[in-house]
Amino acid sequence: MLAVVAACTLGSAFAAQGSASDSQSGTKRKTSKTAYAAKRKQYVRIAAKPSYGLLAGLHDVRDELALKSSVALVVDQETQEILFSKNEQVVLPIASLTKLMTGLVVSEAQLPMDEVLTITQDDVDVEKWSSSRLRVGTQLTRGELLHLALMASENRAASALGRTYPGGLPIFVELMNAKARMLGMSDTSYVEPTGLSSKNQSSAKDLALLVNVASEDPLLRAYSTSPEYQVAVGRRKLRFNNTNRLVRNPTWEIGLQKTGYISEAGQCLVMQAKVAGRKLIMVFLDSAGKLSRLGDAERVRRWVESIPIKPRPVTEILSIEQFAAN
Repeated sequence: MLAVVAACTLGSAFAAQGSASDSQSGTKRKTSKTAYAAKRKQYVRIAAKPSYGLLAGLHDVRDELALKSSVALVVDQETQEILFSKNEQVVLPIASLTKLMTGLVVSEAQLPMDEVLTITQDDVDVEKWSSSRLRVGTQLTRGELLHLALMASENRAASALGRTYPGGLPIFVELMNAKARMLGMSDTSYVEPTGLSSKNQSSAKDLALLVNVASEDPLLRAYSTSPEYQVAVGRRKLRFNNTNRLVRNPTWEIGLQKTGYISEAGQCLVMQAKVAGRKLIMVFLDSAGKLSRLGDAERVRRWVESIPIKPRPVTEILSIEQFAAN
């Protein structure tokens, strides 16, 4: 296991001078000139934190597909054949890919999906101060919150799912880590259910194991791939969209997906999709931009479609256990 541990700094701040307001003096006349007094204000722009992968030099690693993600893994789900790999054993923050494990734990617990849960102040993000359309006091069912967490990557929804689990949030996080160990995800650790913490970390190899199991859960498949979803909050109707626009693309056959982003993790994406008649698991971590992770998926798809399928002896096919052990 190659673990990347890097301290993230805010970087340098840049000062910019800008015109804040213009004031007009004198009375308006048809033939008179308008006089303006410019007032100058100083603005400070804080540079975004570099990702752990950037700090570790992973962005300098080149590959034959020219992917923008510093970590990538493509696996044939049925044969467990590794079709493409790039830094697949590097351990990095995984951002909202965390919610896939959150959803798996909730789904397998078989808790009542129609039970109404309430968003509280405890669900407000005080680490990244991310915004949310779910105000404190919002009441939704467990099923609705799970849907929003997987499809729209709603942080307060994921937090509420963990907080209201029988035994509370500490028990829920313990179960997340226990499930990871059960699946052979030896590089993975969770500290909370949203992915806002950079301490939630994993490798592409581990995440492929998670996607393999999660893609067999009908609830996770349906919720993570629905293009949009509407919930009633009091008298309001709130419409949420999927964070992965590929689910709206008719040329893609996606069975499961999850996106993620925090500055320490970069742009991330995992998918299970059918390409050229093959069920593939794709993992992209620490991509350079929001659209580049989708571009990487497109590049991989075109590449796989160009590969002639050759029968392989049964002795060469790795089982999921063998893949985990490699």
